[in-house]
Amino acid sequence: MTFCPVAYAGSAMGRTSTPELDSDVLERLHAYALEYRPLFPRSDQFKQGRVYLHGLLLDGERKSIEPLSRRVPGGNEQNLQQFINQSPWDPGPVLAAYRARMALAFAADDGVVVIDDTGFPKQGKHSVGVARQYSGTLGKRGNCQVATSLHYASGRGDYPLALQLYLPAGWTSDPDRLKQARVPPDERAFKTKWQIALDLLDEVRAEHLPHALVVADAGYGAVTEFREGLDQRQEPYVVGLLGEEVVLTEPLGWIPHVPKSARGRRPSRAYLAEDGPRPVAIHTLAETLERTPVCWRAGTKGKLEAEFAWVRVWPAHRWGNGVPADAIPDAGATARWLLVEWRKDGTIKYALSNLPPDTTIERAIGLWKERWQVERGYEQLKGELGLDHFEGRSWPGFHHHAAMTFLAYGFLALERQRAQDAQPADGPTAPEAASPGEARRGA
Repeated sequence: MTFCPVAYAGSAMGRTSTPELDSDVLERLHAYALEYRPLFPRSDQFKQGRVYLHGLLLDGERKSIEPLSRRVPGGNEQNLQQFINQSPWDPGPVLAAYRARMALAFAADDGVVVIDDTGFPKQGKHSVGVARQYSGTLGKRGNCQVATSLHYASGRGDYPLALQLYLPAGWTSDPDRLKQARVPPDERAFKTKWQIALDLLDEVRAEHLPHALVVADAGYGAVTEFREGLDQRQEPYVVGLLGEEVVLTEPLGWIPHVPKSARGRRPSRAYLAEDGPRPVAIHTLAETLERTPVCWRAGTKGKLEAEFAWVRVWPAHRWGNGVPADAIPDAGATARWLLVEWRKDGTIKYALSNLPPDTTIERAIGLWKERWQVERGYEQLKGELGLDHFEGRSWPGFHHHAAMTFLAYGFLALERQRAQDAQPADGPTAPEAASPGEARRGA
């Protein structure tokens, strides 16, 4: 039997719904917009921004500029086009103020920063960053834009943090194309998605956002340099792997290479002892592990549960190349947790973590599964708020539109919080409710 935390109405995890924009809601929306007024150099920029924000919150299949301008009171297509595509306002300070506002409402020490990317299918080849490339949104290669994103989730709620377009090498190697798309000079050098992710994470870290963990899928976690970047920043993490990576199940025993001649140079490299254990692929190791049933949440369709393993391993990336003989890594410092998940549909997922040695499997799974809020969040950003409805081609236009959808999401999150605060406390008692970042083990 597997025990599971209780889900209840009014949970902070509940779906953020677009409110009816009655006079009271509009009054709160205008007050919310006024918080960002000092960050727009011109009054007309702020006015159009408020109109655009209002339009994003109204019902309608498309949230691109032309239909939006006809839907919102006071909307003017030409003025909104100018605001999004040509106006020089900087979304950076606006998003920094937005993150500070959201942190006041939702940040918690148990918060999780989720790194992911999202795709935007496109026709043609002129939209900035568009190329034939893999998109997780499509589940395959296709003609699309891809943006790296950061999202925040805690027991109090969730909200998007940052988003930046990825520019494929075909773009960064074409100065004329970059200039035509008005890509800023400091964004024209090629960056991998994981490098963009670390840059965005540095922005958030500089704002001292409380969080317990960084989470990312295998598109990021399988990159050794990305994990090293998190380690260098002393960021706890649980990140996905592909299963092809190799690890040792015992501490690595590095032996300095002994030259054949006594006159040879001092050994500069150390290699794994020949009589010691050999690295094994994670998917092969998983076949030998004991499974533990764990339920991490009670969903609308029942308990969400799977079988897991949580074991200590030592990553052995490029182990055949050895390590510097004068810098043999400490076994304790290089140990990591391997998380394996066997799902009911037969798929197997793998993740690596640098969480402390005393971390329980329930704690790890609870934190790892917080990323479900992000999946739901991007459904709303795209399906309700039109993040993927932008039809312009320029870098400023894309990031202006994305910033406004973040502000719209933030307003909805605050409205949800306000509605919950107004409800009577009729949820389960404290012992019944799930602790943030904690799952329940099967008995």
